[in-house]
Amino acid sequence: MIEWLHRLFVLIPLLPLLAGVWISLGVIFKWNRGEQGEPETAVIAVGSAFLVFIALLSLAIYSAFNGSLGTIIISRWLESGNIQASVSLLFDTLSLSLASVFSFIILLTLRFSVNYLHREPSFQRFFLIMCLFHAAMLLIVLAGNLMVAFVGWELAGISSYLLISYSWQREYASTNATRAFVTNRVGDAGFLLAIFMALIYWGNCDWEALLVQSQAEPGLVANVIVLGLTLAAAIKSAQFPFSAWISHALEGPTPSSGVFYGSVMVHAGVYLLLRLSPMLEQMPVIAWLVGVMGLATVIYAWFLAQIQTDIKSSLIFSTLMQVGIMVMAIAAGWTSLAFIHLILHAIWRIYQFLWSPSFLQQTFNPAPAAPAWFQKNLWLHNACLQRFWLDRLADTFLVKPTRLLAHEAQVFDQQVVDRLTGTPSHTNVLSTLVQMQALQAGNLQLSNQVGIGSGIFGKPLQRLAELMEWFEERLVLKSSSDGLAGLAKILGERAELVETYLRQPRYMLVLIAATLVVVL
Repeated sequence: MIEWLHRLFVLIPLLPLLAGVWISLGVIFKWNRGEQGEPETAVIAVGSAFLVFIALLSLAIYSAFNGSLGTIIISRWLESGNIQASVSLLFDTLSLSLASVFSFIILLTLRFSVNYLHREPSFQRFFLIMCLFHAAMLLIVLAGNLMVAFVGWELAGISSYLLISYSWQREYASTNATRAFVTNRVGDAGFLLAIFMALIYWGNCDWEALLVQSQAEPGLVANVIVLGLTLAAAIKSAQFPFSAWISHALEGPTPSSGVFYGSVMVHAGVYLLLRLSPMLEQMPVIAWLVGVMGLATVIYAWFLAQIQTDIKSSLIFSTLMQVGIMVMAIAAGWTSLAFIHLILHAIWRIYQFLWSPSFLQQTFNPAPAAPAWFQKNLWLHNACLQRFWLDRLADTFLVKPTRLLAHEAQVFDQQVVDRLTGTPSHTNVLSTLVQMQALQAGNLQLSNQVGIGSGIFGKPLQRLAELMEWFEERLVLKSSSDGLAGLAKILGERAELVETYLRQPRYMLVLIAATLVVVL
């Protein structure tokens, strides 16, 4: 009975995901679109977040009086030789506290967004992505091992990309979404490296097993695992020198900017470092590097905050400063202080972001100017305007090479793969979201002709398609007298005539005689 109750805990991260699936089905099958579908979307999204928050709060209160639930294994994921991995959730003080706070923040943001995004063309899309993000953060915080955490890590990255490019019609939004996505993929590589090393050398990637193995076998493997996870945490929390992407990630709606980069997702890296803190205590060199990274982030963000002229940019660099201080505290071993700082900062920052749209109405004085000594140092002021050239470095070493590689892959696909396999010149399908919306607006007409194939497989498939089209037009789609129905009627009449002849006695005698001849 207890095991079945434990398996029900999987509904905590699964409930927002199911809410997102319901919203997407409503959009696909057209019962939940436009302004008429807003109430249903709001009830599903806000209701799922509320139920998750109540469940987590109840578990937190239960654990406070009865002790931590620990790791709960839902099912076995992988078992090969000495390698074992399971779908497990960890309910300790750290995970339950942060999951409850994050769920409360997401609940407030969803409720705020119901009115904020009223009559927006992509109302349902926003709430769908927010539900996916809620599930992702719950997987990250409640994961019992690295593999489950990585699933949430990737889902959070995809949700971030989709909301940065919320206004995909604007090229600037799409470019910034690509910049953030590419930069975070570097951190994902470090996360994957840590999972690989843990499974291959230790046979397990559970959090508890990692801590035990790192103490029993300190060495190269433990250092590589911690370095990989530290890289992932640094990029997800936009620590120096990976800070460039987060200031460009504010293209989405203000509620998503606040919950992603102000209070929830930006702290995912801090949570990961809190999990690694017992291992960092045994690795002073890596801890020292983490501390220097946090200090550099604080200095970088403080200088850039002096020249910002809009509220969202000011808040994001203030967030970077606070996160850098948390990272420094973790490196120094002050994990309890960093934990309390994280919770308080997350709640305060989401309030500031949600309040920012009414900033001009609430403020009657202009923003204070930069300090006088700062204005006199023109070279420093210019460096801050250029954001210490981190944007250019990120574009040069990450974004541009990735785009160039994608372009080369597209050229190879067109020049080699398409010529071998063949690609029709036009197809009667929708290949992009842009085409689907153009079709709905009446600006796109689908062709009903057979595509022109090429290549080894293209030409034969084109001939087959032409034959099927001829069969369809000449026989299936014609009227009952000329098409397939007419042919079937003629064949039926001929069959009835043959049957009438066979019923006559002389034909029956002929058939009997023929049968006897064959048998004898």
